[in-house]
Amino acid sequence: MPTAPELLAPAGSLDMMRTAFAYGADAVYAGQPRYSLRVRNNSFDKLDALATGIDEAHALGRAFHLVANISPHNSKVRTYLRDMEDVVALGPDALIMADPGLIMMTRERWPDMPIHLSVQANTTNYASVRFWQSLGVKRIILSRELSLDEVAEIRQECPDMELEVFVHGALCIAYSGRCLLSGYFNHRDPNQGSCTNSCRWDYRMHEGTENDAGDVVASKAAPIGNPRDAGAVGTATRPMAVTTALGGGPRHIGGSKTWLLEEGTRPGELMPIEEDEHGTYILNSKDLRAIEHIGRLVEIGVDSLKIEGRTKSPYYVARAAQSYRRAIDDAVAGRPFDPGLLGALEGLANRGYTDGFYQRHSTPEHQNYLRGHSESGRSRLVGEVTGFDAARGLAEVEVKNGFGLGDRLEFVTPAGNFEVVAERIEDAAGEAQERIPGSGRTVWLPLPEGAPQGECFVARFV
Repeated sequence: MPTAPELLAPAGSLDMMRTAFAYGADAVYAGQPRYSLRVRNNSFDKLDALATGIDEAHALGRAFHLVANISPHNSKVRTYLRDMEDVVALGPDALIMADPGLIMMTRERWPDMPIHLSVQANTTNYASVRFWQSLGVKRIILSRELSLDEVAEIRQECPDMELEVFVHGALCIAYSGRCLLSGYFNHRDPNQGSCTNSCRWDYRMHEGTENDAGDVVASKAAPIGNPRDAGAVGTATRPMAVTTALGGGPRHIGGSKTWLLEEGTRPGELMPIEEDEHGTYILNSKDLRAIEHIGRLVEIGVDSLKIEGRTKSPYYVARAAQSYRRAIDDAVAGRPFDPGLLGALEGLANRGYTDGFYQRHSTPEHQNYLRGHSESGRSRLVGEVTGFDAARGLAEVEVKNGFGLGDRLEFVTPAGNFEVVAERIEDAAGEAQERIPGSGRTVWLPLPEGAPQGECFVARFV
């Protein structure tokens, strides 16, 4: 029987960490805003929060990895050892790092502290793995741009190095996170943790042409279209991958076609981008979902499978951890992949899913269950169970989205999921309700038979 890899989940807060562990994660990763790539929605800015998280993780027999993966400027290099002294003393299980200078300083000051090389280091081959291994790095988080076969080759060539890969979450439009758009637009550097996700803003696209002076100008007064009006180009919610055959349309510049982008809050400021025979990929990628490849990754012998999303919600980490826990357990036990897990992940907010670079072409079997099971199993979060009224025999639900009588609901709990048709909804006064229009309300529902009386999430199948 193959060894089960670590399931590593994001933790932007203690609540998120506790949810991840409750739903099957073996470890979490979190970081201080100053030295990790998550400044916003990060509650681990105080030492006591980190201490609580590390202590609780260890009490459960789980691991807490601390992220320190920025590409620092001199000012942060000068303060790093001083600021990390008390943090390292808390006993995190590893530091996730990318910068060679900080790694060198850490190895000199704390030689016994395990270091995991961040995906920000862009490790794409076994020679690089061997280089970092020679410097005492314990684990390599491989670049997202690798195929399954390339991961397998690295494992074969580097059998003694721990390997970690991403299996779910947001993908950057630059090589493993090294993006410049946010810094270009508003001087918030992604590699310092303050990315504004400029790739997901609203853009218009203009055809470009070259004038007599050699400048690229818009060939038409009006843009080709706004993604809010038509799905031809990318938006904050759809991926952009404009592909047009060479030989027609705007004049080719330097052997490729040029387009001009206009960001929604900067009318008239046109930015040139180029397109070649492979397409244009400057904006908004789809989200990674590689759950159908868990069996192969377990077979390869990858040590850790990572879920992205420290700025997401506890529901996100509950659904993701629960689904990947099931996929890992099935793979280790030799059971076939359950396509229904794809549908469970469709209920999470996403910009469309891709399995990234793991597999260039899907088989007909993959195409069939990716579509069919994803669409049939989709659900949406409608509430969180926050208590139980024993006198009424009803669960207290804090509403997040609308639902009503007759809807098919799913109670998502650490002990498993329970489906039921909503046949009874009451308000605080015990009055029957037919439809709950949206968030900001509290209602009471009967629990499905067998469901535990604890905090959990309620989703509606759509």
